[in-house]
Amino acid sequence: MKRRWNWLLAAVLAVALLAGCGSGMKQESAAADMAETEMSMPMEAPAATEEGFNSGTGGTRAQRQETGEKLIYTAELRMETTEFDRAAAAIEDLTAECGGYFESSSVSSWGRGYRDASYTVRVPAERYDDFLTRAGELCHVLNKQAYTDNVTEAYYDVDGRLKTQQTKLERLQALLARAESMEDIITIESAISDTEAQIESLSGQLRRYDALVAYSTVNISLQEVYKLSNVEEAPTTFASRLGGAFSDGWRNFLDSMEDLAVGFAYSWMWWLALAVVVILAVRAVRRKKLPGLPLRKKKKDDKQVGT
Repeated sequence: MKRRWNWLLAAVLAVALLAGCGSGMKQESAAADMAETEMSMPMEAPAATEEGFNSGTGGTRAQRQETGEKLIYTAELRMETTEFDRAAAAIEDLTAECGGYFESSSVSSWGRGYRDASYTVRVPAERYDDFLTRAGELCHVLNKQAYTDNVTEAYYDVDGRLKTQQTKLERLQALLARAESMEDIITIESAISDTEAQIESLSGQLRRYDALVAYSTVNISLQEVYKLSNVEEAPTTFASRLGGAFSDGWRNFLDSMEDLAVGFAYSWMWWLALAVVVILAVRAVRRKKLPGLPLRKKKKDDKQVGT
């Protein structure tokens, strides 16, 4: 009887011990859920960023970057030149001198000897203005556009979420070290895998932002032409406007005649083929009128016989 009571007491103690372990795991799981809930709350941006937001509308670019602002500079240059090889070499030299590189480049020809080039140049942000100014002096600029994209808020939002996920990963790893049941281990390892994927994605976004902020982008379109577009200054008086109109009219007439001559030279085979067709058509029409010719010849022969 005494032995039976001993077995019963041992069973009760075992059940109590198991209940305590389960309660401990539940508390740890609840702590992990609470930690994840706390970490999902947005983190505040650094104080320097707030100053950057407040003073973002003024100051030089260097001052704005010192305040923590993240600015992406992009420019579009459309230029033309009569010396294509020299201009292309000058752009390459300028890019190297400014510490930049060509992200992409292409040169094409449309069959008439004139070439077009397209470049995507990346230059350090501190040399962005210098590069634009000097590139505009290399060739005749047809169009120039510059853009500034302030990604400060987006950048620090991604940075805050990255830090949250990194803290979450540390806590999950600590829970994994204390987990005992296989079910808890599998669940925590799955959460760790998802968290690591989020960290990798957010880190990639930050690296992309850093690259765009550190190196500005300049898209250059270079066209080879026979002669540059009108580079004269705008007239200010009626006499200069009238003289400019006569000058432009005469120049446009000469350009049209040149284009006509060049076009004829390119299509002379078509004109020759058209002339052959016209000659054949004229001969065909004349042959249709030939039946009347023997009659005239007969009258002429009769007249000779009568004489």
